[in-house]
This record gives sequence, structure tokens and C-alpha cells, in this order.
Amino acid sequence: MPDLLTDLRAALGDEHVLTAEANTAAYAVDWRGAYRGTPLAVLRPGSTDEVAAAVRLANDAGVAIVPQGGNTGMCGGAVPTDDGSQLVLSLGRMRRVREVDAEGGTITVEAGVVLAEVQEAAAEAGRLFPVSLGSEGSCTVGGTIATNAGGTAVLRYGMMRSQVLGLEVVLPDGRVWDGLRSLRKDNTGYDLTQLFIGAEGTLGVVTAAVLTLQPATPARATAWVALPSVAAAATLLPLLRDHAADRLTTWELVSRPALELVLAAGVTNPLDSTAEWFGLVELAGPAGADVDADLERALGDAVEKDLVLDAAIAGSPAQRAGLWALRERVSEAQESLGPTVKHDVSVPISSLDDLVARLGPALEEALPGIRPIVYGHVGDGNLHYNLSRPPSLEPEDFLVHAVELSRIVHDTTAALDGSISAEHGLGSGKAAAAAAYKSDVEVDLMRAVKAALDPAGLMNPGKVLPLQ
Repeated sequence: MPDLLTDLRAALGDEHVLTAEANTAAYAVDWRGAYRGTPLAVLRPGSTDEVAAAVRLANDAGVAIVPQGGNTGMCGGAVPTDDGSQLVLSLGRMRRVREVDAEGGTITVEAGVVLAEVQEAAAEAGRLFPVSLGSEGSCTVGGTIATNAGGTAVLRYGMMRSQVLGLEVVLPDGRVWDGLRSLRKDNTGYDLTQLFIGAEGTLGVVTAAVLTLQPATPARATAWVALPSVAAAATLLPLLRDHAADRLTTWELVSRPALELVLAAGVTNPLDSTAEWFGLVELAGPAGADVDADLERALGDAVEKDLVLDAAIAGSPAQRAGLWALRERVSEAQESLGPTVKHDVSVPISSLDDLVARLGPALEEALPGIRPIVYGHVGDGNLHYNLSRPPSLEPEDFLVHAVELSRIVHDTTAALDGSISAEHGLGSGKAAAAAAYKSDVEVDLMRAVKAALDPAGLMNPGKVLPLQ
């Protein structure tokens, strides 16, 4: 579409409308290499006005736009189709921290600011931005808002949705909604801010956000524990809360097969235990808080109640980093087994043990030798139930079973009143599956919202909701 590209170059500058394959390749595939597309062009606006101009031109031309942040998503939500008909709109140039208000406890940033940069800016102001992800060195604020990202501190602080006070959004017709308000209370009608969080760019393009800051928590107490069962991990949660109250920040779970992959990659296990399940618990508090004593009392109580078999408490920052590596290196270590069928499910915390007990036998019956690599967040009922191929199967033969294996995981999760996507979003990979597990009323309501804001269906089509 030469006329559209000419107009876009006039609005953004020639160097920020990329069409050569050598320049667009990095924007056309997700970081796992699982989703690939072919963009008409990649747009790199540097301001909200430029985003608005680009969206308006695309809308007038009837061309779809795929917003993209750090491109670290897991479900293809930021990847265009492969027919060369869609524009990728990258927010990577919008990197300004507009304001830090330590007294008011807010930070206002543009969508392309990397999550780690938000954390650093908060720390410089003596505050904490609590969302922490494995991809925080490359994922962006816009992407984490678009997917309502979670992470390892959801137990205490909630997901990204809980950190957002206000948004600036370019709507599908190119208009700009300025909702950059730092109010904790605004009871004047529909909460439009929340509407765009988790929408994965299907309702508009988030260009800036007002985020909340929390008190700094320099005091940390971290332990790695061996567990008799998943049921014990769930039962341990209220016990930890009884001892630590809101200082309990993290309660993670790692299965024995997942741990063995991390150990094979060179990380050291401080526990000599044959347990099938392990956990990482962390308390955090202000300077001077005796979180170590709280954790020791909690774990002592847990041992007496047979909820913990053994425990190792970090005695230094280096030891703490070592314990965290046992949890954070799982995803990377699993790559050594080849292709992975990934799942990001959540159930009521009391149903975690039931989920694991049902899935193991069902998956083994469907594909003997299947290797579940299970880890996740006990504190919010979210497990990453990833599947690696049986050693006897070649990678391409294993992937033939992916649809059936995912159906088993999703059916079992739904039977326990769970969600097939806890924190990774839907993208194109899970849009149809999610709709299948929702009621007709719920899908109709979602389609009505989409139609009201994006009547032409040009904003990230096929993501979140399947195309009709």
C-alpha cells in the first residue's frame, strides 16, 4: 500500500517505518520462536501524537495494527499474521519516565519503558515497584499492562492491574484518551482504565501509565524448603500468613523434575532431600524488620505440623540469589529438553493438589513417557504445567500431540473452576480455547466491548477473541 506507507513516513520519519525484511525480522517473531508473521511494515513512533497519527492513518486505510512492546509474550499476542497485511506498531522508542512522585507514591512512565527501569527509578526515589518477572530486563510497561502480567510477588501486591492508577490510550480511530490520573478514588462512572488492562492491544494502544509505588522492603528473609506434597504447600500458605502477615511476599512451588533440570544446569541444591516437591518462601519488610525471626518461627511451626521436611534459610545476599536461581532458572533449563507445550493455569489454591493428581495420570495415559515440568505460584493458585517430550519421540512427532495434551490440561483446569491463562494472556494461541470455556453471555459481552471501541476490527484482530 504505497500511499499509506508514504503517509506513515511523512508522519513518523522515513527511518521509523521499516519495510525491509532485514529490519523487520526481529519484530515478526516472538522470543520463543513459536509464532511468526510477515508485517506490512514496522512502525516506531516516538510520541503519543505520532502513535495517534499512525493509528488514524491505518484506520482510514482499513489496515490492522498489532501493538508490540518488548515482544516477550508467550501466546503470540504481539506477532502479526503471515500474509503481510498488518502493521506492527512498536512502542520501543517511547522510553521517558515522565514523573516520579515519591510523596504521592506514583510514577508516570511511557509504554516503552522497560520494567527493570521502572524498578530502578522507584529505588532511586526510595520506593518499590513490586511487579517482578523473569523478563523484566526486556519486557515493557505497555506489554505488562496489555497482558496484566503477574510474577513472583502477586501474593502480596497483586497483578499489574493492581498497580495501575491511570492510562493514556490511543483509541482505534486515532483519538487519544487522557486518563493519566493518580487518584486512588474516582467514583464517577465506568472504570475505563481497567478496561484496557489485559486487553492485549485489542481495544487501543496504551502509550503511558500512572503506576503505584510501594514502601521499600530492604529487609528480606528467604528459604528453600522440601515438601511432602502439593497439599502441604497449600496448607502452609495460611500458616505463613499467620506468622508473617503482609510481609509474606513470595510462596513458590517447584517439582522434582523441574528442579533436576536446574541442578543439571549447574545450580546447587542446599537440601539433601528426596522430596518430590520444593518451595521458595520470602518475607520482606522495611529496614530493621526482623523478618528472619518471623520466617524461622513459621518454618519451625511447619516442621512440627509435618508440612515441611527440611529447610535452608539464606544467610547472605549471595545465598538468597542462589535460592532464587532454583526457581527462576526452570524455564531456561527446560529448553534443554527441546520443544515444550506450555500451560499457564490457575485454580483455587485448595484445588492445586487435585489438579496435579488428576493431570499426571491423564497425560501419561494420553502419551506414555510424557515429562511434566511443573512450577509456579502457590500463593495465587497459578501453575506453569509445561510438558516435554518422551525421550523416545522426536521433537516433530511430539508436537503432533500438542493439541490433545493441551485439551487435557485445559479440561481438567476448567473442571476445577480454574482458568487456562493465569498471567500470560491469550494472544492468538489461546483465544479460541478461552472462548470455548466461557459462557455465551461472557463471550457476547466481550464482543460487545470490542465492537463498541473497535467497530472495524482493526486493532490486533484475532487476539483475545477469535475472529468470527
